Amino acid sequence: MAKKILVIEDDKDIRDTIVYILEEEGYDVLSSGDSKILKNVTEHNPHLILMDNWLTEWKSDANGQQLSKQLKTNPKTQHIPVIIISAVSNIKQIAEEGLADSYLQKPFDMDVLVEIVKKHVRS
Repeated sequence: MAKKILVIEDDKDIRDTIVYILEEEGYDVLSSGDSKILKNVTEHNPHLILMDNWLTEWKSDANGQQLSKQLKTNPKTQHIPVIIISAVSNIKQIAEEGLADSYLQKPFDMDVLVEIVKKHVRS
């Protein structure tokens, strides 16, 4: 059975590229342009979450870093690896403070994306 990956990215072109690459690798990919999908994250039961740090739908100060922290401190979701995606130069610090399992710097190489997903998707 294919491992399920949840991709949350507000840039449609980037989201579509990530989905295409991961589906080509044999993953079952669920994608969203906003973080509302996280309200039902336990129903989707993903093996990994790839999440943009800056999601334009947020009207508050919430971002991928804060969402990651919420997921990683919740006993029901803390087992799900979270990878934060961003173009900012301090992405490593953002990921660490958000308790994310890893990060992916934009622009990213397709091979690096596949490698990081394989590293964090548990068998």
